[in-house]
Amino acid sequence: MDQMLERLAGNEYYCFLDGFSRYFQIPIDPRDQEKTTFTCPYEKFSYRRMPFGLCNAPGTFQRCMLAIFYDMFKKTMEVFMDDFSVFGNSFENCLSRLDKMLQRYEDTNLSLNWEKSHFMVKEGIVLGHKISKNRIEVDKGKVDVIAKLPHPTSVKVIRRCVHGKEALDILVACHNRPTGGNHGANLTAKKVFDAGFFWPTIYKDAYEFVKNCDSCQRQGKISQRDEMPQNSIQICEIFDVWGIDFMGPFSSSRGNKYILVAVDYLSKWVEAKALPTNDARVVWKFLKSLFARFGAPRAINSDRGTHFCNDQFTKVMLKYGVTHRLSTAYHPQTSGQVEVSNHGLKIILKRTIGKNRASWSDNLDDALWAFRTAYKTPIGCTPYKLVYEKACHLPIELEHKAYWALKQANFDLAVAGDHRKV
Repeated sequence: MDQMLERLAGNEYYCFLDGFSRYFQIPIDPRDQEKTTFTCPYEKFSYRRMPFGLCNAPGTFQRCMLAIFYDMFKKTMEVFMDDFSVFGNSFENCLSRLDKMLQRYEDTNLSLNWEKSHFMVKEGIVLGHKISKNRIEVDKGKVDVIAKLPHPTSVKVIRRCVHGKEALDILVACHNRPTGGNHGANLTAKKVFDAGFFWPTIYKDAYEFVKNCDSCQRQGKISQRDEMPQNSIQICEIFDVWGIDFMGPFSSSRGNKYILVAVDYLSKWVEAKALPTNDARVVWKFLKSLFARFGAPRAINSDRGTHFCNDQFTKVMLKYGVTHRLSTAYHPQTSGQVEVSNHGLKIILKRTIGKNRASWSDNLDDALWAFRTAYKTPIGCTPYKLVYEKACHLPIELEHKAYWALKQANFDLAVAGDHRKV
């Protein structure tokens, strides 16, 4: 900035021009427009031209202006963001340079704010400094503001600026002395002001001082942010809590129109069965099979469908000592896990059955296998590995291991059999 002011000073004539719409004159690459997307109540929009507020906007705009006026910069004109200053040692010289600059401005489709522009003047204000043939001068307007400030009316208004050890001694006195009261940082800083002292980092120093004050830390209240969490830690094992829900109706597949899905909340393990109906009887049979395989859980979550809210379901819950939790309209997250699993199964089935919609029940077991062996971010592994504590051997893996074994035995099946490699 200082170098730019030095180059401007000492000339006879100046033209000060102000750019119009500033950043909006620079188009954004179509590939990057999505990075400026913002959301409105009913729609999403993105900028086609560079908006205000981007951290790299000022630097980008300045580089753009320098690239446009590269052969004039420092020689016939100066540019700082959207402020342009053309200078010359004579009227004709300055006018010629202005004409060349305006032609470049027109060629690049830039716009000027004529109301804020000044032409062929002998002095002007640039970056808070007065520029003229008499070199660089102080802007009198800023000096006048300070000079017109009212005079102090009391001693308290005049504060003495201190620093270093003197500032620390004053802080100690205003905090620890009998009149200090060991107050917090803000009140301690106010006491310093009231005593007639000041330094720029007073609030920061007061905060650090109070934070390291042994008496304040021992007697002061612990903020809620620093308290240890008092919430009880729930102990939950796999298959303790299940979510259950129906999917369907679908197009008939071997007489089945519904899928009853159960998912374990901890392991994300999913059980599912294709069924012809969605009544209480099929739910009861499904649950008996589920309990026989995985044991009676602590709780089962479901929605308020009639297939789950009936006397038969209640009797099964009482018999096995299982708590039945129901989701509500104002808190549907209660059965959220099973909804997520339903969505995942639907996607897998859609991608595996293709156009033959009637074959979905035949592909349900394969879909369950795919779901159980898929990595789940919340548990950091696959449901299969969490339940069985080992990775599931997939067909492609077994095929490659067999190929590797035969290759090691030079494709001799007899040798492979003797070495038990297949």
